[in-house]
Amino acid sequence: MKIYPYKRLNRPITLRVTSVSLHLPDGTREQLDTSAYSTQQQTVALQVAGHDDWVSATLTLSATLPPGFDDPDAAWSDLQVLAVLTDGETNVRTSTGLTRDAEGTRDWSGSLKLFSDDHLGRASLAVHAVGIVDGVPGRSIAETDRSWIVDTVSNEPVRGLQLKVEEFSFTRSTKEWLRAYADAPWIVDTSARVPTVFVNTDVDGIDGLLKSSGSGVESKLRDLLVAQMATDVWTAVFHGAIGDLEVEPGAGPVFPTDWQGEVLREMLPDVVPGVHVEEALRQVHRRRTGESGWTELQTRIHYAAIRRAEASRALGFAIRRLEQANRESEK
Repeated sequence: MKIYPYKRLNRPITLRVTSVSLHLPDGTREQLDTSAYSTQQQTVALQVAGHDDWVSATLTLSATLPPGFDDPDAAWSDLQVLAVLTDGETNVRTSTGLTRDAEGTRDWSGSLKLFSDDHLGRASLAVHAVGIVDGVPGRSIAETDRSWIVDTVSNEPVRGLQLKVEEFSFTRSTKEWLRAYADAPWIVDTSARVPTVFVNTDVDGIDGLLKSSGSGVESKLRDLLVAQMATDVWTAVFHGAIGDLEVEPGAGPVFPTDWQGEVLREMLPDVVPGVHVEEALRQVHRRRTGESGWTELQTRIHYAAIRRAEASRALGFAIRRLEQANRESEK
């Protein structure tokens, strides 16, 4: 939690996406249905309609400011409400001003236009109220406490971690760097826009096991394998995210705006329990960059990964199914 040397509103701004439309190469405009955005997930998916060649998109926004923003004795003046879309991968930032719906209301609305060429994946959408405080313009009075995700390549508005799974023969792959890992069943690459799991088809039976759809022992072994793979993935993406933080001078580390930020917000409550996620981020960053404490934290990171992968559940199901199979074979 940031400390500000001036008065602010003590509650966040609420943001809603109320409609989404695409502008296509032939000059037409397509209004997307409500499946393109999820208020619960706070996510927009611009590929719902299957248009890979869209030129730009327009999001219609509605924001509700907390009470007190227009008090006559407020410490700020010249209040402005801005919607800001930030893409950490392409370093593009787009902003637009929102206007008050009516005198006496706390609701503000407007639209934001983004261009396909400016984005490769996920961008973060937030709303900020800024004004003049103590003679200083542009000071933040309030903002959304959780940004919306605008996913320019997904066909489903899902906020959580998205993974890409690719199968290769590591020894014969055209991706030469995979050959160095020929004896590994899978490798996690966190350097890509979407974290990718490369499965090694040279491992006997792994391809068939992962694709099996039965309900017997084989399916439980598949679930156990997937849980182990997911544990490795969550561990890898956490380290990838925490190792690439932007640090503001005098303010400490800030949450990334892409999948890395989502991973950190998801896992930090288990890595550093009992504190706000922003304080947890600061603690983990201090331990990683300081002289001590990082090694001891690895157990908590592994525990958080195991929980996200539901490894205990998969192991329990596999054990019970094997016990059942053994009893049946003894009859």
